[in-house]
Amino acid sequence: MTDVLVAGGGPAGHALASACARRGLSVTVVDPDPHRKWPNTYGVWADEVPGLPAKAISPTTLAYGTREHRLDRAYLVVDNAGLREWLAVPEVVPGKVTGVEHGPHGSTVHLADGRRLATAVFVDASGVPRGLRGPRAEQTAYGLVVPASDELVFMDWRDSIGSFRYQLPLGDGSMLVEETSLAQRPGVPIPELARRLHARLAAAGIRPEGRAERVRIVLDVPLPRRGRTVPFGVAAGLVHPATGYSLATSLQLAPQVADALVDAFDAGPATAAAAARKALWPPEARAVHALRRHGLRALCGMSPAQSAQFFDLFFGLPIAAQRAFTSGRTDLAGTAATMANLFRAAPADLRRKLVTARNFRSATGMGAVTPFQGTQVPRR
Repeated sequence: MTDVLVAGGGPAGHALASACARRGLSVTVVDPDPHRKWPNTYGVWADEVPGLPAKAISPTTLAYGTREHRLDRAYLVVDNAGLREWLAVPEVVPGKVTGVEHGPHGSTVHLADGRRLATAVFVDASGVPRGLRGPRAEQTAYGLVVPASDELVFMDWRDSIGSFRYQLPLGDGSMLVEETSLAQRPGVPIPELARRLHARLAAAGIRPEGRAERVRIVLDVPLPRRGRTVPFGVAAGLVHPATGYSLATSLQLAPQVADALVDAFDAGPATAAAAARKALWPPEARAVHALRRHGLRALCGMSPAQSAQFFDLFFGLPIAAQRAFTSGRTDLAGTAATMANLFRAAPADLRRKLVTARNFRSATGMGAVTPFQGTQVPRR
């Protein structure tokens, strides 16, 4: 019997498994293909996870709404092989988890091949939960590797027809250029984004030479319900609803969740699992998440011109204010202040998109004032 069994061998699962192992818990990771390379290209803000293995770091980041913004905030491309070594785990078992039974003394995990594994605490880090109903808000992207440029472009809304250009130097003589739809319900089909990107590159006289990358991120994964399973990563709703980022959050939270498990472990599996779930979603994080979900609804309703206008305002804010919204998962005051400042700076037509009071009230229980209007925030 292992102390912690993690279903899912991606970066999030490895992060929590590694953190638990470093704290003396016995850990097993179950993954259908434990030796597969992590195929996605991960870009993160360098200040979110200091010391992260990097293939390339850009000290200055460019962004465009209708005009250029030079952001004094470093951005890095994660070295996936280095990250995997950094998050080394003691045991990875090939297999697919099909179910779990919880009992007073632990859990029994069922695998597709009929095996049963015993564990004190079961962690689900397998990605988007199954069975989500209705069309979901999604971020979709299609990317191609092309000859290198030294210029990192985080977001370029110029000449946009509803998607923007993301240009990421990979540190190996090439760069990834992606056509990205930030937030739509449902997401813009990837074949349409591929068509737009090929047209964009052809107009610039650029010939793709390397691999293609396809991205589909569910932005409105529900927060986890009560239960004995400890969700983590995307399964725990850790995707930022308005940006699509989750890797840095998982890396930051893994040590905290592992500490909670260790501190409560002697009190029994149920208590340990409850402590881990509490560490994932403290009240401040839930309140910030509600504000970010409001931001998602506003973004989904914007035209391309309004999106460009909105990001001119956002990238015109001080870096500390930008960081509060993109990275301050428990920074309730900073997130609310950033959203209020955006509202005050916005012209009338954009304000109407930002004010969705009815939807916001239904999500948070707030009164008529929305976070884009003032600094009133939910207290729960």
